[in-house]
Amino acid sequence: MTTVAESPAPSPPPPVVIAGGGIAGLAAAFELHRSHVPFVLLEASGRPGGVITSERVDDFVLDGGPDSILIQKPEGLALCRDLGLADRLMPTSKPRLAFIQRDGRLHALPAASVLGIPTQFGPFIRTKLFSWSAKLRMGAEWFIPKKTDDSDESIGHFMTRRFGAEATTYLAEPLLAGIHAGDVDRLSVKALFPRFTEAEAEHGSLLRAFRRPAKTPPVPDGPFRSLPGGMSELVQALVNALPAASIRFNTSATAVAADGGGYVVTTSTGDTIRARALVLATPAFATARLVEPIDAALASLAGGVNYHSAGTILLAFRRDAVAHALQGSGFVVPRVEDSGITAGSWLSSKWAGRAPKGSVLLRAFVGGARDPKAVEKTDVELVHTALHALRPLLGIAGDPLFTRVYRFMRANAQHDVGHLDRVAAIDRALGTHPGLFFIGSGFRAVGIPDVVADARSTAKKVTAWLAASI
Repeated sequence: MTTVAESPAPSPPPPVVIAGGGIAGLAAAFELHRSHVPFVLLEASGRPGGVITSERVDDFVLDGGPDSILIQKPEGLALCRDLGLADRLMPTSKPRLAFIQRDGRLHALPAASVLGIPTQFGPFIRTKLFSWSAKLRMGAEWFIPKKTDDSDESIGHFMTRRFGAEATTYLAEPLLAGIHAGDVDRLSVKALFPRFTEAEAEHGSLLRAFRRPAKTPPVPDGPFRSLPGGMSELVQALVNALPAASIRFNTSATAVAADGGGYVVTTSTGDTIRARALVLATPAFATARLVEPIDAALASLAGGVNYHSAGTILLAFRRDAVAHALQGSGFVVPRVEDSGITAGSWLSSKWAGRAPKGSVLLRAFVGGARDPKAVEKTDVELVHTALHALRPLLGIAGDPLFTRVYRFMRANAQHDVGHLDRVAAIDRALGTHPGLFFIGSGFRAVGIPDVVADARSTAKKVTAWLAASI
């Protein structure tokens, strides 16, 4: 009698599908894995990390996207500790100077300032960054009546109201809006700089608030940390901590359907995956497309988040080809300077080990709200733009040893005026779809630490929801 071997029983579907393998999706997956919750993570590209990308060229270490984490927000540091990376974190090199370009020259931000807001009058009076009339107007902020309602306003409107137009032109636009690649007259001050609105509400003046002794002492060695191999070390550590079989590269979620207490996800490879919970760690516009068949109103809310594209150009030189001292981290460029770039940094001065001895590594930023089509230029054109802006400022002679261009298409979420209300409405709508969760920079978080905090907190909610819904 011939017996036929039974086929092995199919493995049960994973309780959770995560769409998106940037830092948000990876951090959520890490937290689920720590709680022994099986998952499948789908990443459309061939590499994880999203905008976090690093590479090594000979003895140069290049960060195309973010090059650090802010440790004043503890969740980024906590993740590094959990991954065993705490001992590898490195501070910025001294001196910790930052500059703003005005009239073709670089002016150091006044010492003892908070995002450019002075906390001591001496350095502010001595700076040549602002005209005397602007200094008088900024100093008068002490006496400007505080806002009496809780309505949202743009960063530009807030700064002009408190400090005057020149402060907006040479401080708020290039620095506060620039770090988000956004429009100073659209970005929400409540969403991005709640410390400012809270200071006004509590103390009536930012100058008055920031001159008070800090509740916590300054962070030793500065507030930023990086990793010797670039920020992709963090990404790789996350991937290494996850089960390899749970991550599918070159695979995106193309459609989502609700299915009797769970979700069915169709992938770009033609598979369908059933899961009890779905975590969308995709850009808000991609999230909107996926949930539109489930809830058109929710999709409309998510789709209303604006995005900008940006790019970075990295250039290596012999040290003797650059006349500038390159002390500090870099500079931002106000729109009125019309230089073609939004900022520049000298990575080899900012971080130890980024360039071999006798060489320097520079980086220029382009695009964002100021020049949305910049990333459509060729590599040659973008390198030319960067060199045209950097040569006169830094005294560069000769050609670069090598260059690299990185483009981040629709990668910069814009938390415009009203964003917090939008996110509150999204969260209310998600409450009607059990098991559906949104994470990522398009919603509740700005910067790596906030994205990590939101992702890990959401993963804990997913775990609790799964346990409660059995």
